[in-house]
Amino acid sequence: MDGRPTIVALGAHVLDTLVLPVEQVPDGQGGVLVDRIAVSAAGTAGATALVLARLGARAVSVGAVGDDAMGELLVSLLGREGVDTRFLRRSELPTSASVLPIRRDGSRPAFHQIGANAVAARDVPWDMIEGCDHLHLGAPELFGEDAVRVLRFARDHGVTTSADCLAPGLPDFFPMIEPWLPLVDHFLPNSEQACGWTQATDVAAAARRLRELGAGCTAVTDGAGATVVATPAGEVLRVPVFQAEVIDTSGCGDAFSAGYIRGLTLGHGIEQATVLGAAVAAQVVAGLGSDHGDYDLQSVTAFAEKATRLPV
Repeated sequence: MDGRPTIVALGAHVLDTLVLPVEQVPDGQGGVLVDRIAVSAAGTAGATALVLARLGARAVSVGAVGDDAMGELLVSLLGREGVDTRFLRRSELPTSASVLPIRRDGSRPAFHQIGANAVAARDVPWDMIEGCDHLHLGAPELFGEDAVRVLRFARDHGVTTSADCLAPGLPDFFPMIEPWLPLVDHFLPNSEQACGWTQATDVAAAARRLRELGAGCTAVTDGAGATVVATPAGEVLRVPVFQAEVIDTSGCGDAFSAGYIRGLTLGHGIEQATVLGAAVAAQVVAGLGSDHGDYDLQSVTAFAEKATRLPV
């Protein structure tokens, strides 16, 4: 072994096609010139694995892609970043994919096909999970009872876990999340999700509620607002994010997850891990796609020490 932590990212792997900028969809068969069209490995497991590999971890992708050209491309994009893709199995379903028209302010709607992510947890490499340093579940709401089974297995074998979701912040989705929440050590939703699921009136109340419902620690990202963390000790922390040029917000949550997880594997406390997550997100938001940026752990750590942070 080379001393790198082994982090398994199990769940949603997506091929994103991004278009920048998009102000409106042309009528009929009209066309419009844009500045850039790009493809990127994405998803709450796939993008997290990609960024973790850049941060010096041994990142292992687990999930499903289609037996199609998009699947070949997605596996290739992950592999060239150093992600271990042996456990991305081929499915009869098409590769999960999104088309993201990026507005000039960095926001975007999404056109999404679930595809093979519906069976992402069908074949779990139990030996790999048992021997890893950290397990991250990306979109466990898609797994059904398998989410509980996987998280319980990890806990029984002393593996630290985290989870992030794709589901929108609608109360109807919370029954898909609540059963496995007491089994996850670190829950990493965004503010729209956390407030919507809990019906809380502010981010701090939502973070506390998710912690009360069983999550070991809840770190709720809030765009340019401070990340709100409800710690195992019952504290609520507000950790400011970094000033950055915003080109594309897609993949920022996954970048935060990767930085936060990498911080944990380095032995950082929760607040310091949150700072590292925010620093990584600042790299990704400055360009197009989850794979934007030329950074590593050393450069991100230096950025976090010197860069301007937005007011809480």
